[in-house]
Amino acid sequence: MPLDRRAFLFTCSRFGLASTLFPGALYTLAAQEKTADGARAKITPAMIDAAAELAGVTIAPDQKQMMIDGLNDQRASYAAIRKLNIPNNVPPAYIFNPLPPGAKINTEKHEPRYSKAPAIATAPSNLEELAFASVVELGDLVRRKKVSSVDFTEMYIARLKRYDPLLHFVVTITEERALAHAKEADADIAAGKYRGPLHGLPWGAKDLLSVKGYPTTWGAGGFEKQSFNEDATVVKRLDAAGAVLVAKTTLGALAMGDKWFGGRTRNPWNLKQGSSGSSAGSASTTASGCVAFAIGSETLGSISSPSTRCGTTGLRPTFGFVPRTGAMALSWTMDKLGPICRAVEDCAIVLEAIYGPDDEDQSVRNAAFNWDAEFDWKSLRVGYIAKEFEAEKEEPKHEEKQSAPLTDEEKKKREKQERERMAARARREYDRRYDLAALDKLRGMGVNLVPVTLPDLPYGAMTPLLTAEAAAAFDELTMTGRDKLLTEQSPEDWPNDFRIARFYPAVEYIQANRARTLAIREVSKLFDQVDVIVASTNSEQLVVTNLTGHPAVIVPNGIRGDDAPTPPKIDTGDDDSIGGPGTPVSLTFLGGHYQDAKLCAFARAYQDATGFQKLHPKL
Repeated sequence: MPLDRRAFLFTCSRFGLASTLFPGALYTLAAQEKTADGARAKITPAMIDAAAELAGVTIAPDQKQMMIDGLNDQRASYAAIRKLNIPNNVPPAYIFNPLPPGAKINTEKHEPRYSKAPAIATAPSNLEELAFASVVELGDLVRRKKVSSVDFTEMYIARLKRYDPLLHFVVTITEERALAHAKEADADIAAGKYRGPLHGLPWGAKDLLSVKGYPTTWGAGGFEKQSFNEDATVVKRLDAAGAVLVAKTTLGALAMGDKWFGGRTRNPWNLKQGSSGSSAGSASTTASGCVAFAIGSETLGSISSPSTRCGTTGLRPTFGFVPRTGAMALSWTMDKLGPICRAVEDCAIVLEAIYGPDDEDQSVRNAAFNWDAEFDWKSLRVGYIAKEFEAEKEEPKHEEKQSAPLTDEEKKKREKQERERMAARARREYDRRYDLAALDKLRGMGVNLVPVTLPDLPYGAMTPLLTAEAAAAFDELTMTGRDKLLTEQSPEDWPNDFRIARFYPAVEYIQANRARTLAIREVSKLFDQVDVIVASTNSEQLVVTNLTGHPAVIVPNGIRGDDAPTPPKIDTGDDDSIGGPGTPVSLTFLGGHYQDAKLCAFARAYQDATGFQKLHPKL
């Protein structure tokens, strides 16, 4: 019998249950029960009691009996939808809009103005001396025919093969495709058909972007041989710009962390540490001079975190600037694609090639990205999140009353936790020196820094909507039990997160998005006061701006000294700032919606004044 969901919700609402955990909990419990012939058991009063216990509600015996027939009749809707076998690339019938009411976006597009490339008269005899050069420098050499695209492609492929056993940053080297495109690029340039600053430059794609003829594994066990018969929009656009795809880079399984089915991608600055994630391989290959640039994605830190760990420059564009067609969906209202490069202008050049509507991803707006390397960044109003640069206050200790004396084992565990807490605090205090030095540098550049405060809202309470969307995107994985094939199975990993998300009520998902609307409105007001906000990277702003869809540029901000606190012996992946001597720190710049060009202009000015982008690991 077809299930009438409205009737089901009405039945629950009669007993005050519509906004609770109850409906999801009940159906989950019922799904676990089987009859002798393997069919689903009917919902019983005992199941209602168990679900009500989870939901924290009380249902009288007569109410339970009244509900049973309707609940059993309506359960069929889940099965009916699942029979559709909806693929990951089908979005929900709603579109997230990050703009507050009355916001205007500029749609008038101008020809980009790039900076003049530093003069490199001739290529060195050892081409690998250019491995860490910027897109601007590499592109100029190709344009002037000082180095061929084939030569650069072969050089970067050789480096990928050499360093992958050390860093584990590649899923697939697309060698055959790359050499064919490089030869085509050289032929076009020789014929005077120059396509722009990316023409002939080798790049890496995070392996959640589909590429025809190659696996697209999403970094996950069970998906190693998955492939799609069409290129992602971003891949098509970079092909059109003449760029040469040389590798599909690693990502943590289904875009979480830096552990994938082939192991853990490493930080080229410290091989004992992971590169963080989930754009693990994109950052690691770029930082180690194995591609000219890469494409990553961010839902909640996946460009920011590996850029920080690996010392690269990352641009997380405004939500709705770059089409995600052909990319794995994790969260339809939070996923963003963006470049990971060695310099800010490199990011701007790449964004210029990949942004704009594609008639497929309906979240993308026809906004303009007008890069101007000569833009007067001094005309911008600049704020900083003052609270994030203040010394960390020691929280007062509250002695817990013990019902019984602690055992020796319990005492050791608590002492260990306290040592770890103090060590983490010492690392944060050490890194704060770099944040404060950045403020001093900006003031020395003539920047008048205006203190701003993030609106006081429960941002963390909004983030379960991400996991709810992710659980829907991978519903079949959970329901079939194939989630057991994923490499990581801890309480913090996707298999458990997806199961927990099944108990997240639809009403609360909607309420979280309504709270998100408040966040968008309030955070956007900050950009009525200033054009750019300076922020500490590992702070609340990361969650805030991913929820509100504002853009961010993450730049390297120096290298920790020999006096840096010792990092933990084991990198659990829980903290991107474990640091240690000789590892990079970063700084983040935030901008208004679709003001990515101005944001990049300011970040570039800081980067040029400091030169940290020129530092690279000694492999």
